[in-house]
Amino acid sequence: MDTKISFKYLSEQDMIEAGVMNMDECVEVMENMLLTLNRGDYVMGGQNHNSHGCMVTFPDDPQFPGMPKNGDDRRFMAMPAYLGGKYQMAGMKWYGSNVENKKKGLPRSILMMMLNDKDTGAPLALMSANLLSCYRTGGIPGVGAKYLARKDAKTVAAIGPGVMGKTSLAAFMSVRPGIDTVKVKGRGQRSLNSFVDFVKEKYPQIKNIVICDTIEEAVRDADIISMTTSVGNKEAEFPYIDESWIKKGALISMPSAARFEEDFLVNRCKKVVDNWKLYEAWEEEYPYPTYDQLQIIGTKFTDLKHLGKITRDEIIDITDIITGKAEGRKNDDEIIIYSVGGMPVEDIAWGATVYRNALKKNIGVTLPLWDAPTMA
Repeated sequence: MDTKISFKYLSEQDMIEAGVMNMDECVEVMENMLLTLNRGDYVMGGQNHNSHGCMVTFPDDPQFPGMPKNGDDRRFMAMPAYLGGKYQMAGMKWYGSNVENKKKGLPRSILMMMLNDKDTGAPLALMSANLLSCYRTGGIPGVGAKYLARKDAKTVAAIGPGVMGKTSLAAFMSVRPGIDTVKVKGRGQRSLNSFVDFVKEKYPQIKNIVICDTIEEAVRDADIISMTTSVGNKEAEFPYIDESWIKKGALISMPSAARFEEDFLVNRCKKVVDNWKLYEAWEEEYPYPTYDQLQIIGTKFTDLKHLGKITRDEIIDITDIITGKAEGRKNDDEIIIYSVGGMPVEDIAWGATVYRNALKKNIGVTLPLWDAPTMA
């Protein structure tokens, strides 16, 4: 028997050459991935097979020398999954996160992705995953905009000019190329400058870039509102959006959190999620009130369901709209909130796609695991 095993190592530059920043392809892959989920051809973690992952956090007052102290975005996270369909791949994204990294010129989170043979478990690829993660995160809002945004959308409000703000905009441009105005609200001049430079370089067709001093200024007249800013630890601390600011027909895309009036959420907006079963799993893992704990708007929907203020049928899975099981946008005045939770199957789908591109182009370094296992 041939027991030799090797795997591909793909650096960030290798990933770029293999197409990790191709947002048009990424949006297509994310839509296909969501449809694969809708068929049930996947497994994520936990007993319910829908867990986001396993997180390691630290105590506020560590009792042992060298143990990290709790802080903003201070965690380690493992996100394993198997995805069937055309992917037929198992794997895991693993990362450490610390907001203090920014002082060292590093990203807040540093991510790696491992892909494995679904049958033997043998490693196929170890890849840099920062770009992979931020592009797949942007790709899901792109799918939402394709099916939920007005077709004549012209103006995007980017509340949070960081990496997710950039990749979400890239995905919106992929599916709504008529966008010609971007309004941006940020906290620091450095991130605002970086966002503006990104827009000018990548999308010269955008005629107007407006720096906004307030969330209200950004939200008003926007056809797509992208919430990607960091938030506090309680709903009362989340950025506030008043219903009166929101343009009729707007899509509010939310990989992050915000605070709305409850009456608006219950009675005057359509509530769409990227994968209902993910939110069902979060309900089990983080009992009510879930929104404070997870800061993903879909968990506000499940909190409202828990209180009996909305029904399960009022929370719509995006794939039911894609497949025609549920109605999408009813008219040009309907306001839609789209919750983006983030799932390890997204990393598997985009990681497997980029890995196979790398194989075709002979990109990356082949590393040996063994010629034969010493103990088997």
